[in-house]
Amino acid sequence: MIQLINVGKRFKDGSEWFEALTDINLTIENGEFVSIMGPSGSGKSTLMNILGCLDRASAGTYLLNGINTSEADDVRLAAIRNQYIGFVFQQFHLLPRLTALQNVELPLIYAGVKKKMRLEKARQALESVGLGDRLHHLPNQLSGGQKQRVSIARAIVNDPHLILADEPTGALDTVSGEQVMRIFQRLNEQGKTIILVTHDPEIAAYTRRHLLIRDGRLLEDRREVC
Repeated sequence: MIQLINVGKRFKDGSEWFEALTDINLTIENGEFVSIMGPSGSGKSTLMNILGCLDRASAGTYLLNGINTSEADDVRLAAIRNQYIGFVFQQFHLLPRLTALQNVELPLIYAGVKKKMRLEKARQALESVGLGDRLHHLPNQLSGGQKQRVSIARAIVNDPHLILADEPTGALDTVSGEQVMRIFQRLNEQGKTIILVTHDPEIAAYTRRHLLIRDGRLLEDRREVC
């Protein structure tokens, strides 16, 4: 479970302080599928970075599965990211000289998993996103949609509690974007908690809970009625 209590984030711009987030109070239960929307500069990416333990709040408390991340040092935050969180980014962030299998294997290397088990888990993750026939392809041999599916496989290979996706369809055509969102839907049905940032209402419509951020404040929190 995710809980943010009076979370704020501010940055210094020259001699002035800029409030990126102000008094965010939010609880997300295990198994939810949530979208975060808002105009450019609204604070949604800042919120995503805090949720992913890539940045720290300037104020308030962030609890992830009962762990107070606000009190964790950098080493502990890195361990939390590796153990609990999978990331999917708009620009894929695949290493160009590594095959799909090797890219997916990376989080397992950081986790200290032995090679035989790493390769098997990476293979299974790629097969689960429909890329069992692309294990040994380099990124430049894959389409944009296939690259994003590799990044999803990399995000799930450690069996994380939480998947964070930042504009996961932003660099894709419509058909590839729909394929990616169907994968997210399936993962959510399997019990994964998924939070995604998007500017596209059609992508947000795949989720069951919608957050609207504007000027660093949470203005709307709406759930779909089943």
